[in-house]
Amino acid sequence: MSTTTELTNWQSVHDEVLRRIHTREWKPGDQIPKEVELAEELGCARATVNRALRELATEGFLDRRRKAGTRVAAHPVRRARLDIPVIRLEIEGRGQKYAYALLFRERRSPPPEICANLGVTPDSDMLHITSLHLADGKPYMFEERWVSVAATPEIVDADLSKISANEWLVLHAPYTKGDISFSAVLASENEAEILRTQKNEPLFLIERTTWEGEQGITSARLLFAPGYRMHTAL
Repeated sequence: MSTTTELTNWQSVHDEVLRRIHTREWKPGDQIPKEVELAEELGCARATVNRALRELATEGFLDRRRKAGTRVAAHPVRRARLDIPVIRLEIEGRGQKYAYALLFRERRSPPPEICANLGVTPDSDMLHITSLHLADGKPYMFEERWVSVAATPEIVDADLSKISANEWLVLHAPYTKGDISFSAVLASENEAEILRTQKNEPLFLIERTTWEGEQGITSARLLFAPGYRMHTAL
C-alpha cells in the first residue's frame, strides 16, 4: 500500500507503521519493507524511517535483527506504564514449565460491572472465560475474563483449550488504550480451592481493561497465587 502524503518526521512514520500493524496490514511475524523502500514510499529520509523503527522496536512492536531484517513482533509487549505480557512467556522466562487449563467458557450478556468497565450495553454479546495458568505444575494465576464478540469476532472459533485468551488476544486483538489497577484481596473459598491455598489468604490482583478506539475489547481479573512478585524496569 502506498501513501500519497509525504511523511517528513519520524513520529509520522512511527504512527503510519503502527497503523499498519494495528490494522493487520502487517501481521505478527511478517517481515516489513527495507528502510530504503519505506523511505521512498513515504517520501522521507532513510534516517527518519530508521528512527521511527527503532522507537517501535523499543516499544515492543518490531523485532529488529542484524542482517535478518525487521519483522512485526510475534508476541508484542504492549507498553502502557508497565509491560502487559503473555503469561506463558512470563512463566517460561522464569525458567519454569508452563501449563494451562480452560475452566469455563460461556457466551452470554455481561453483568452490570462489566458494562461499566467496557462501556458496553447489557444486551452485548460477550464471551466469559475462566482459566488457570500453572508454573511447574503449581497454580500461578487464576484468570477471569470477559471479551467483546463484536470487537473480536474471531475469538468465537478459537480453541481456547489450547491457547489462553491472554495469548490469543495479544496475537489477534491490538488495542489503542487500556486501564490497569493493582490491589490485594482475600481469597474466596472458590479462589482458594483453585489456587490451592487457604480461604482469606492475601492475594495479589491485577484488573485490566483494553479498548480499540472507543470500542471495549476485554476486561480481565488476574489473581495470582501466594508468593507472586511483580518486577518491572523504569
